[in-house]
Amino acid sequence: MILLPVYNHNQLYPVNPTKIIALGLNYREHIAESDSLRVRGFTSEIPGEPILFPKTSNCLIGPEEPIVLPKFLKDYGFEELRTDYEAELAFIIKEKGKNIPLEKAKDYILGFTCFNDVSQRNLQRMDKSGWFRAKSLDTFGPIGPQLVLTPDIGDPNNLNIECRLNHKVVQKSNTRNMIFPIEEILAFVSKNFTLFPGDIIVTGTPQGVGPLKSGDVVEVEIEKIGVLRNPVIEET
Repeated sequence: MILLPVYNHNQLYPVNPTKIIALGLNYREHIAESDSLRVRGFTSEIPGEPILFPKTSNCLIGPEEPIVLPKFLKDYGFEELRTDYEAELAFIIKEKGKNIPLEKAKDYILGFTCFNDVSQRNLQRMDKSGWFRAKSLDTFGPIGPQLVLTPDIGDPNNLNIECRLNHKVVQKSNTRNMIFPIEEILAFVSKNFTLFPGDIIVTGTPQGVGPLKSGDVVEVEIEKIGVLRNPVIEET
């Protein structure tokens, strides 16, 4: 189990969700680069409602733990293997909720943290069932480095977000550029699924996603939260 320090509180939070719900295509600039990714379901259209997909809890790892590129992918003989980083803001649910109204959304959020929605593009293009497998491989969900509680975060819809690959900035944006802000995301998700304490919602990535390779170090930094750092290795 991953234990995250809670900012400004002398305690650790155990990360143990019943589900992880993530958003695709929640930044206009990322939509603009969708053609280059050639992924099933990516289009140039601005979505009319949040695009949801699941990640499973086996993908979760903490800060400094390695992202492992699976060796079985080589068995497919893909011309070029591509597994991407995606820097994202995540929030954790505080209490059970269903059909949560916009004006009460923040009451249901325990706090916020960084997330790296690691994505296996070859499987994402190939699998007829959609993005499930590509998003949920072991270690494909780094989270951390700490949990910042809702009263301490300020405005979560105005946080700088950055990703660095081997110390080079590859993604740089602000959560105010999200198509669907935090409150709308939570209200929509809770309309579809009952949310339970500890559930994780991941809010989408800005432009600049790109491939990882063994030996890389990827860092996701979000204002007021800190730096989530993970090395990348190949499975042996």
